[in-house]
Amino acid sequence: MKYDLVIKGGKVVFRDEVKSVDIAVKDGKISAIAETIDDEALRIIDAKGQYVMPGMIDTHVHICEPGRTEWEGFVTGTKALAAGGTTCYVDMPLNALPATVDRKSLQLKLNAAKGKNYVDYALYGGLVPGNLEKLEELSEEGVVAYKCFMATCGSELPDDFKNVDDYTLFIGMKKLAELGAVLSIHAENAEMTDRMGQEMMKQGKTSATDYVASRPVFTEVDAVKRALFFAKETGCKLHFVHVSTAEAVEEITKERNKGMDVTLESCPHYFTITTAQFEEIGPVAKCSPPLRDEAAQTKLWEKLIEGKIDMLTSDHSPCPPEMKFSDSNNIFEVWGGITGCQNNVDLMFDEAVLKRNVPVTDFVRMIAYNPAVRFHLPTKGEIAVSKDADLIFVDPNQSYIVQKEELYYRHQHSPYIGRKINCRVTKTFVRGNLVFDLHEGIVGDPKGQLITYHSKAELLTP
Repeated sequence: MKYDLVIKGGKVVFRDEVKSVDIAVKDGKISAIAETIDDEALRIIDAKGQYVMPGMIDTHVHICEPGRTEWEGFVTGTKALAAGGTTCYVDMPLNALPATVDRKSLQLKLNAAKGKNYVDYALYGGLVPGNLEKLEELSEEGVVAYKCFMATCGSELPDDFKNVDDYTLFIGMKKLAELGAVLSIHAENAEMTDRMGQEMMKQGKTSATDYVASRPVFTEVDAVKRALFFAKETGCKLHFVHVSTAEAVEEITKERNKGMDVTLESCPHYFTITTAQFEEIGPVAKCSPPLRDEAAQTKLWEKLIEGKIDMLTSDHSPCPPEMKFSDSNNIFEVWGGITGCQNNVDLMFDEAVLKRNVPVTDFVRMIAYNPAVRFHLPTKGEIAVSKDADLIFVDPNQSYIVQKEELYYRHQHSPYIGRKINCRVTKTFVRGNLVFDLHEGIVGDPKGQLITYHSKAELLTP
C-alpha cells in the first residue's frame, strides 16, 4: 500500500492560498499534494464541502497535572484540545504544583505527561524570583520558551508560581537573551491592579463591571511599555500573551517596526465576550486581563483585521466549579481563568472568517503557522510535503449550540455554553492518526509526542 491515508475533495488551506487538492499521508507525514491522487491507500476520506487546515497550535494552555490534577489533567485537557481542532499545544509552567521552574519540577511534569496526551505537546519553563540560576538547565531540558507574570499571581502554597519583580525581570531577560530564548509575558501593572482592586472591595464594589474597572487599559499598556524597554536594553526576544487592548497592540507593533524581536497573541474571549456579557454570564467568564467593553473590543477586532495579532491562543485556565463561586457574590474572590480550549477554532473561524471576512489564510497563520515558527516547532504549522500530518476538517455549513454535556474538560463549565457557533470541527488528525471524529468522539489511545527545543545548542551551531 503506497499511502496510509488520502484526503480527497477538500478546500485545502495553505499559508497563502486555498486550493482544491488531495493530500496523501505516509508514516505520519504529508507525503504528496496533488490535484488528484489515485494511488492505493489504507484509508481514503472525502472532505468535500469542508476546509482542510493545519491543526491549531495552542501555545497557551494550563494543564494542572501534577499537583492540581483535580483542576485539569492531561487526559481530559488534551481530549478537549483534540475535539476543538488543536493538534499541538505548549503547556504553561503554572498551575501545576510544583510550578515548572527548574530541572526537577520539569521532570515531574514530563513523567506525569507520559502516555496521557491525545495531541503533541511542548513545555514552557518559568521565570520567577529565585530561579535565575535555573534558566539554563530548563533550556538544556528542552523547554520551547519561558513565561513570567508582571501581574500578581500564585498562592501561599510552597512551590507555587510567583510574579517577577523588576530586578528578576531585567536580569532574567539578560540571561534569556544569552540563551536565545523567547520570554512570554503576562503584562499588567501589579501594584496598580492590586491596589485598585482593594479599593473597590473597601467600597463594596464587587461586581463583574467593578472588577474590570479595577484593571483598566492603562495598567496593561504600562506593563507592556516597561517590558519593551527592558527588552530594548537586554536584547531579549519577547512574546506578549493574551493581549486585551488595541493600545497594547500598537505599542508592541511600534517596537517591532523598529526592529525588535517581539510577537503577541490574543484569545477568543477578548473578541467574543464584552464586559456587559461578563455581567450576564457570571464568574466563569472572569479572567485577567479582564474582558473589555464593546468599544474596546471593536478596536481589538480592527487590529486583528489589520494583521497585527500574530496568534490566537485559548489561555485555557480551568478550575473546579467551587472556585468559581463566592458566598458574598464578590467577583474578586473567585478564580480568574477561562475554560475554553475546545472552542478555539470553530468560534474564531465563525467570528473572523465567516462574519468579518478575514481571509482564511490569515486565520491559519494565526492559529498554526505563526505559533510553529515562534515556538520552534519546525515540523508543524502548515500543510506542506514532509510536515507532520496534523490536519483538521472544518465544515462551514454546520452550526451548533455549545452544550455542557459535549465538553471534554474535567469540569464542564465554560462561558461559551449556550452560544451558537456557525461552523464545526468534524475531524482532527495528529501525525495522520484520527484522534477526533464528530460522530465517534475521541478515537483511539493517547499518542501525543513531546517536542523539545535546545536554544543554546542552536546558537552554537555554525
